[in-house]
Amino acid sequence: MSVPLSPKPSLSGLTGKPVIVKLKWGMEYKGYLASVDGYMNVQLANSEEYIGGALSGCLGEVLIRCNKVLCIRGVEEEGGNGEMRE
Repeated sequence: MSVPLSPKPSLSGLTGKPVIVKLKWGMEYKGYLASVDGYMNVQLANSEEYIGGALSGCLGEVLIRCNKVLCIRGVEEEGGNGEMRE
């Protein structure tokens, strides 16, 4: 019998690091994970919205409700220009 794992420790480890949050409808938000609350709502700083892989706009600080999130993954930062890469 397997025991389910909580994603909270993994998300806490990503706080302050660049992440990509993919929503159920396919949109993606790239930014720095500012915080995650007990309900798994996600707050991003310096975020950008991507629709269909194309940059839709820079949004700054956003709060994404937990029930809208499909997945969250960490990404690496490129050199000195501050851009992120998968």
